[in-house]
Amino acid sequence: MTYISAQPYLTNSWDDICYPVNPVWLADILPDYDIMATDRQQLIVGHAPGGKKTVFGIQSADYAIIPNVLIREVVDKIFDEYKLQIKYTTTGEFSISIILPQQLSIGGERLQRSLILTNSYNGKTPFSIQGQTMTTMLDNHSRPGSSMYRAVCENGLMGWADSFIELSSYQYWLKESSKEKNKSLKGSPKVKNYTEKDPGVRKIHHSRLTPELFQQQLYEMLVGQSQQQTTLTATIYEHFQKGFVNKADEKMLKTLPIPVQLAKQAYERLRYEQRLLQTDASYWLMYNAVNHALFNARSSLTLNDRYKLDEKVFHQLAASTFA
Repeated sequence: MTYISAQPYLTNSWDDICYPVNPVWLADILPDYDIMATDRQQLIVGHAPGGKKTVFGIQSADYAIIPNVLIREVVDKIFDEYKLQIKYTTTGEFSISIILPQQLSIGGERLQRSLILTNSYNGKTPFSIQGQTMTTMLDNHSRPGSSMYRAVCENGLMGWADSFIELSSYQYWLKESSKEKNKSLKGSPKVKNYTEKDPGVRKIHHSRLTPELFQQQLYEMLVGQSQQQTTLTATIYEHFQKGFVNKADEKMLKTLPIPVQLAKQAYERLRYEQRLLQTDASYWLMYNAVNHALFNARSSLTLNDRYKLDEKVFHQLAASTFA
């Protein structure tokens, strides 16, 4: 099915995404019809500020929508001090960055710790914390990874290597993945180096989900995230920053698993940041250029698709720098 092309908008206000949204049953608006499509029973209808009511999708009868206001209430309860950056589309997808005061130095830049929560009203981007659904994290006995906010380009950078405790384990996974001929790196790392599962945390599924249960689980996932942590992804960022690239290396942009037009925009962004920061091209700037293109360009890619491509690019660049 063709997906509507959309360009993410940027805001720092909860009010722009915490508008009313609710299910409308097909049987209620079509009372004189027998509805045979039993797998699709409810319309997800939202009313954004200053706009008309919008039908974001048609979902099954047991689908439970997660209004953004529920996320806001939990975040405000946990964090006393934070900044907000939200990227959203008119098609009902949201990437919410909670930017915390803690800082980290990468080269000459100062990055801030952040949390990235994704949500959607069209069903195409599942609710996730740092790129993982709640169910995935609970099944893998893991806690949310990390992310960093880079003010230079207003990028939220996901902690794609945080599933690994040691650098050697991550390097081994990269090496084994590269042995699969003609196959790109895909999916999240499958490793056993996770911490023990927290007692009392129940599995959560995105169906028949009550607001109270969702907020309870979200609180338990986020409550410890205000503490300063050293992550493996930050180590990879440092490695990227030290790896300068030449003209031949820049051709790698054409080999990355992103659409051609986004690769062109990433190249232009790379050149812009070189001038802005008065520095040579590096894998750090290359990765950030791709990230910027992915999350700011108009495309038919959903936010979920953009995050998947961002992860693939991160691992591919890491494999190149460790080769």
